[in-house]
Amino acid sequence: MLTSITESIFCCLMGKTTSVVLPVESSDGKPADGFEFVEVKPGRVLRVRHILPERSATTEAQPEPSSSVHCKRKITVYRNGQLVIENLGDVLHSEILHCQNGDVEQCSTVEVELSDYTTAPSSPDPKPAPPLPTSDQQKPAPPPRRRRRKPKRTVLIDTERCISSCKGTHSDVALFFIHGVGGSLDIWGRQLDFFSRLGYEVIAPDLAGHGASTAPQIAAAYTFYALAEDLRAIFKRYARKRNILIGHSYGVSFCTFLAHEYPEQVHKVVMINGGGPTALEPSLCSIFQLPSCVLHCLSPCLAWSFLKAGFARQGAKEKQLLKEGNAFNVSPFVLRAMMSGQYWPEGDEVYHAELTVPILLVHGMYDKFVPVEEDQRMAEILLFAFLKVIEEGSHMVMMECPETVNTLLHEFFLWEPDNSKKDKVTAEQTTADNATPVQTLSVANGSVTGTPKVNKPLNK
Repeated sequence: MLTSITESIFCCLMGKTTSVVLPVESSDGKPADGFEFVEVKPGRVLRVRHILPERSATTEAQPEPSSSVHCKRKITVYRNGQLVIENLGDVLHSEILHCQNGDVEQCSTVEVELSDYTTAPSSPDPKPAPPLPTSDQQKPAPPPRRRRRKPKRTVLIDTERCISSCKGTHSDVALFFIHGVGGSLDIWGRQLDFFSRLGYEVIAPDLAGHGASTAPQIAAAYTFYALAEDLRAIFKRYARKRNILIGHSYGVSFCTFLAHEYPEQVHKVVMINGGGPTALEPSLCSIFQLPSCVLHCLSPCLAWSFLKAGFARQGAKEKQLLKEGNAFNVSPFVLRAMMSGQYWPEGDEVYHAELTVPILLVHGMYDKFVPVEEDQRMAEILLFAFLKVIEEGSHMVMMECPETVNTLLHEFFLWEPDNSKKDKVTAEQTTADNATPVQTLSVANGSVTGTPKVNKPLNK
């Protein structure tokens, strides 16, 4: 603790931060153990672990035929702050870890109605008439009609998406692992080893200022948009025809950004403890708004708090995992700049609702950073989403329960929709009435009421 105080005083006097992370240069310039250094911008170098399995032309399996899913939904934003989403295309139903294929129900309509989190007033109602004297023979007056809401913005999505099983023997499949604030690519160690042994091509970068990537001493280098452009360059460099994005915590926002920017190349997405579908905005009252030298003094306390909140148990095993994963081992300047740079107003509910890629949501039950209600709300907004809650996990669930997470991810990679029942559903709909029952789900101020027809959370 005395050393930390001494170093923090040195930081204040010199105007610099200690523990600046720099990349390790190899003598021969060749990647060692799958590690590469990519210059995304002049002077901005990211460490990337890229494991490309050796495949021969004779043993390489060809991609299997994919299933076509009709993605059609209408997103309406009203002037009173309400959001209504109507699913007009196919709806996927799947029990991950219980079956390989999911059923496809055609032309199911589900209306999701959300109230703005700022508790915006709803559309004004006409003033009810004064109550009349009641009698035994007089019927009560009907309830007043609500004034018709005026739409502010309408988005119509109508496209066909091909979803197929992604095996490790397929050469056109690549897995991208993106960590969050304070982490590094080392937190994915168990996942990288597992899927590379299965034959998958895996790519895991260190964000700027994390791991062995360069740490620019300017706060603008750690905004959401700067980091997103870094990952765009990494994605364009290593992307294949079918790419699967796996993000954790803050890394989920970058997976959402890439899936929105490259819908044809992103085949599936996995979001691990990523939170709700809300726009990013830094908190002005956060402890991370303190000066870097003060954060350096508090670094032992912050590390202990992260261990307590990030893991379900705080034993010697968890401390060793935290050390091996090189997690929460960044300079105070980088940590402060990362937390202050989380500004992304475009990433709101409409932005997430526009995604048509299948998404698996993984949540650790004991996560103290992200409540399970946020992932549940994310599952309601997304078009094709499956929520899995791991009861014995917390925020760092991929390090606490690697076998469970690896099995869950592998099942999702192999999953594909089953269109065999599609013709039966179409025949039944031709004989039935054209009117489709509409189910409404209301979410107001974070409270969820009602049971959705699709995207039902799958609790273990």
